[in-house]
Amino acid sequence: MNEKTYLKWYNKIGYGSGDIAGNVVYALLSVFVMIFLTDTVGMNAGIVGTLIAVSKLFDGVSDIFFGSLIDKTNTKMGKARPWMLYGYFGCAVCLVAIFCIPADLSPTAQYAWFFIAYTLLNAGFYTANNIAYSALTALVTKNNHERVQMGSIRFMFAFGTSMLIQTITVGLVAKFGGGAAAWRTVAVIYAIVGVISNTLSVLSVKELSPEELAEGEAGKEEKKEEEKKEEEKYSLADAFRLLIRNKYYLMICAAYILMQIYSATLNMGIYYMTYVLKNANLLGVFSWAINIPMIIGLLFTPALVAKWGGMYKLNLTGYTIGTLGRLGVMIAGYLGSVPLMLACTAVAAIGMSPLQGDMNALIATCSEYTYLTSGKRVDGTMYSCTSLGTKLGGGIGTALAGWLLAFSGYVGKAAEQSASTLNMLHIMYLWMPMIFNLLITLILTRLNVEQANEELRAGKAGV
Repeated sequence: MNEKTYLKWYNKIGYGSGDIAGNVVYALLSVFVMIFLTDTVGMNAGIVGTLIAVSKLFDGVSDIFFGSLIDKTNTKMGKARPWMLYGYFGCAVCLVAIFCIPADLSPTAQYAWFFIAYTLLNAGFYTANNIAYSALTALVTKNNHERVQMGSIRFMFAFGTSMLIQTITVGLVAKFGGGAAAWRTVAVIYAIVGVISNTLSVLSVKELSPEELAEGEAGKEEKKEEEKKEEEKYSLADAFRLLIRNKYYLMICAAYILMQIYSATLNMGIYYMTYVLKNANLLGVFSWAINIPMIIGLLFTPALVAKWGGMYKLNLTGYTIGTLGRLGVMIAGYLGSVPLMLACTAVAAIGMSPLQGDMNALIATCSEYTYLTSGKRVDGTMYSCTSLGTKLGGGIGTALAGWLLAFSGYVGKAAEQSASTLNMLHIMYLWMPMIFNLLITLILTRLNVEQANEELRAGKAGV
């Protein structure tokens, strides 16, 4: 018997386009904020890294907080869509504010300005928007194949947007005259694009009613009513306990954080291209080598998940290939062969694409594990791991890059950097991504939540 479908092709495309909005924020900050602050504003990389790390302490609290609020929200628009819609307007304002640090402020005031705007963006508005966006995967369809499709389409838009921003931003800043004013103009343009795409994405889907979501998951009407009451009662502390009792949630969180640290170290490639390869425009070329293979892989992910009978083996095999690919990049980097680096970068990206495409479906499956073991639905809270991973991992990676640059003696605006800085750039861009991929692969060896759910269902059916 075929599983019921809930979405048309335009719903899936519309939903996926929402990651244009997320990535005009994420890509601009993760790739360019550090070099903007060090080479344009004149800030110290180590201090910036520390401020980013401190900011992440607020993020860690806000993710579960907003996830719980989404679970308890009931409006005509649904649970998640209002948070996704209205949260982004704050994202847009804060993004522009980060690139509008007044030149006439004292250094201390400039650091404070950045910290406040960055924290409001990440711990507040981006959290509300991103968790809501991710939670929609579980709220607009119950069809797992559609969830995988939504994840694949979403990340095609994400990587396409990231690739475009990494390719055109350096040229756009130069076209607008360079300097702080040019960066501000670019930020305003990206913020406007983000508001438009986010709004269209919100309007492209409709959440299922609570009755539709619960249909077929409880035997008797009384039991459904009882479970609904129990769901309404649980507190933030209860939600947190449910999360930490789910070992698969903890594994997904760890993997997602490592994935974002990996991305953050690659995003510091602007320094590697500028000072090691002596060509900042190569950032766009390497972005194509990452994102085009990734998008191709995402196109085939839904079919591969169906063919392999699930996500577990596909993800594990893919990340094994991804780790070997990054090992090849490291070797090619020390050989000084840019073409070989690009080829190995593409191989790594293809291997990593299945997990990117089916991550939302994997989290939905993980949420189902919590429901099967506890009888409680915490979809919004469960999807907090995507926002938590994006911000915590990205923040840690960016902060780590700042600390390592400062430790190596990096001097902003200098035409040449010291030997210690160049060695550090090799470690940051060649060694660290390979190590993070290896750690993710080790986690994936244990992340077979699909089998665990099947065993739980079989056990309940036999009772």
